[in-house]
Amino acid sequence: MRLSAIVPATDAPATLERCLAAIATADDPPEEVVVVDAADRPGPAAARNEGARRATGDVLVFVDADVEPHRDAFTRLRAAFTADPGLDALFGSYDDDPADPALVSRFRNLLHHHVHQEGAGPAETFWAGLGAIRRTSFLAVGGFDAERYPAAAVEDVELGLRLTASGARIALDPLLQGRHLKAWTLATMVRTDFARRGLPWAELLLERRGGSAALNLGRRHRLSALASLGLVGGILARRPRLAAASAGALLVLNRRFYAVLVRREGPMRGAAGLGLHAVHHLTGAAAAVTALARLGRSDRGRGSTRAR
Repeated sequence: MRLSAIVPATDAPATLERCLAAIATADDPPEEVVVVDAADRPGPAAARNEGARRATGDVLVFVDADVEPHRDAFTRLRAAFTADPGLDALFGSYDDDPADPALVSRFRNLLHHHVHQEGAGPAETFWAGLGAIRRTSFLAVGGFDAERYPAAAVEDVELGLRLTASGARIALDPLLQGRHLKAWTLATMVRTDFARRGLPWAELLLERRGGSAALNLGRRHRLSALASLGLVGGILARRPRLAAASAGALLVLNRRFYAVLVRREGPMRGAAGLGLHAVHHLTGAAAAVTALARLGRSDRGRGSTRAR
């Protein structure tokens, strides 16, 4: 089985060399590595499609340019696809040791790690940070939707939903891991969670007229968003009981994640992580409300057109 690693380097990241070095020195590395930069295709969806077009492997392994795959990543991929001929796609997660030491970076990456660790097993979406798809399955659904997603967004999630709808089988292997090299700030976290992830994901689900419990869309995460709203509402309204009850609900709902934060970052940074987690959920709630408002305006616009 031939593996082709595809790395979209559309913004010439400083981390690219570290990513490529990790791929080259991995145990049982891929037979080829295809790097696509902005001169070839401007957005990550288009870059990955271009990489797939150039690749010759049986399995296309997508690796973000700011990820260092663990040494055993490609060994795990070969073993999984060889052992299960019916497996169409497999993806993993960031590890629990992100490179940037800043609080927001550590929080954001550990959150991703925890969500993916708890989502192990059959999946209905896909993650292109470190994920692989059989070439035949990728081509059968037309690859990433580069027209809809000219910039980084939820192009991998949308691809996963199309794969699942076509009958393909996807799995999440929590031991398939890579180290994330990205440095986050509070501003980039909020902007990404709202504009790049939350809003397009909510619009995608509304468009498909169906709910999802995939990864960070499960019941616990939705209840956490409500608790975050209660926490902020209680603080703004000077209702300490509401704020305390909401904070308690967040702690109970996310106790396993907060345990990871405290274990990795210590009590003080772990406590700060609760505030960042509330911001994360509030941003997601704002994205959902915005998506619903856009849908309402669109429906009213179509109704007005029909009335004429």
